[in-house]
Amino acid sequence: MHDKNLFDYSVIRVVPRVEREEFINVGVILFCKAEKFLQAKYQIKHERLLAFSPDLDLECVNENLKAMGHICYGNKEGGAIAELDLASRFRWLTSTRSTILQMSKVHPGYTANAAETLEKLYAELVLQP
Repeated sequence: MHDKNLFDYSVIRVVPRVEREEFINVGVILFCKAEKFLQAKYQIKHERLLAFSPDLDLECVNENLKAMGHICYGNKEGGAIAELDLASRFRWLTSTRSTILQMSKVHPGYTANAAETLEKLYAELVLQP
């Protein structure tokens, strides 16, 4: 049996009207120090988001989600934050904020394969109706 490694994850949420605290899960970000793994997986379901909030700027949401991806991978397009170590990038991405894109609280777990766990969490928390 493989050893399991500690991981942390957070659910990426779109919160169109912050004052109402209503949201739709659009993705998951997962960090596993032992596997040197930091990735986000998301999907923008345009019809669903517009039904939830007809005035939502989907282009803005998409650009911000892309920026998260750049930060996860440490791409230069992610700016100065993308130059930080993996743990610092994860903490920065999952910090509490009052914006249209928000993260759930960080949840821990154990995994034998961070990439598979990300896919499982994404299917359970984002794709399920």
